[in-house]
Amino acid sequence: MVAQASRLKNVRYDIRGPVLRRAQELEAAGHRILKLNLGNPAPWGLNTPEPIVADMVQHLGDAEGYSDARGIYSARVAVAQYYQTLGVKNVQPDDVFLGNGVSELIVMSLQALLNTGDEVLVPSPDYPLWTGAVTLCGGRPVHYRCDESLGWEPDLEHLAAQITPNTRAMVIINPNNPTGAVYSREILLGMLDIARRHDLLVLADEIYDKILYDDAKHECAAALAPDLLVITMSGLSKAYRAAGFRSGWMAISGPTGTATEYLEGVQLLANMRLCPNVPAQHAVQTALGGFQSINTLIRPGGRLYEQRNHAYNKINAIPGVDAVQPRGALYLFARLDPEVHKIRDDQKLIIDLLEQELMLLSHGTGFNLPTPDHIRLVFLAPVDVLDDATDRLHRFLETYRQ
Repeated sequence: MVAQASRLKNVRYDIRGPVLRRAQELEAAGHRILKLNLGNPAPWGLNTPEPIVADMVQHLGDAEGYSDARGIYSARVAVAQYYQTLGVKNVQPDDVFLGNGVSELIVMSLQALLNTGDEVLVPSPDYPLWTGAVTLCGGRPVHYRCDESLGWEPDLEHLAAQITPNTRAMVIINPNNPTGAVYSREILLGMLDIARRHDLLVLADEIYDKILYDDAKHECAAALAPDLLVITMSGLSKAYRAAGFRSGWMAISGPTGTATEYLEGVQLLANMRLCPNVPAQHAVQTALGGFQSINTLIRPGGRLYEQRNHAYNKINAIPGVDAVQPRGALYLFARLDPEVHKIRDDQKLIIDLLEQELMLLSHGTGFNLPTPDHIRLVFLAPVDVLDDATDRLHRFLETYRQ
């Protein structure tokens, strides 16, 4: 018998776990599943802008060999210049690492940082790869509370109370997945001040920085704290609808001279993977420097804007269900009132919904929320599909009991 590595025993990634496996079994049996569980734009006709695809195709002949381990120079220049326009003045091309999506860079940045037992502050709820990657790298994720009554902004008092002598880093996910929160400048400054007082590395996941609704404004953490070592992560998957390209980046800013050994570790890991996917790197310069088509989707009348509003109104019309209106990203994180829907096991809820209504959503505890009273719905689908989805959910909850 070949046993699983012991370091995987406490690693969870529930949004692609048992629920998805059950959906695949149902599909194999011939059922058609309505999937609103992943932030994958392509299945819903939200395609990569043609100039980005064309530029990548045009450079295929230049992409047959390995690139620099950090990524091709033109893409790193484009990323550095982008952050300079946001006010991160000290980022240079050599401070940029490209990756096979942000996911690879999350793991790489933590592998270079953590010793066994080191702690990393991670929001609850979170994008669960952060929690899983901390554990995989030998660390201990420590979750700080985000307050639903305050639009899911982090609770600074609770955050500060989680710090111990073993705390090494703070993760900031803004705009937030799964809640859709866009953090205020005041909250971000408070978080950065906590990092400053405790000498923490800041890991800023800003993949949704261009997907904002109404009057929401994204504040770049690195621009607010030039005196802190900040690693800012983003990529092409969401705003540029190029999830399958696996093209992400991280930009390192602040007093890099104080982190020479750590950054040598990052470079070592970059070298060990040889290089990121080369063809997709050629899309970065065109994406960042060209027409920002996401802006037409997020303003009133735009597809994402209207789908967000529609999903929000429909979800909140279901008895015993309510959600904070997302100000960014692609998700609605809805609460099931425990007085109405007495749920003890939200993963079972999602599997039962899947089997009864052939619809796949995500359960809140899969995002490291401590209570089984939330579900996440992705609103990338057209309005008529969202109508169907919320009708299925309403019908299911009317009679569902645990």
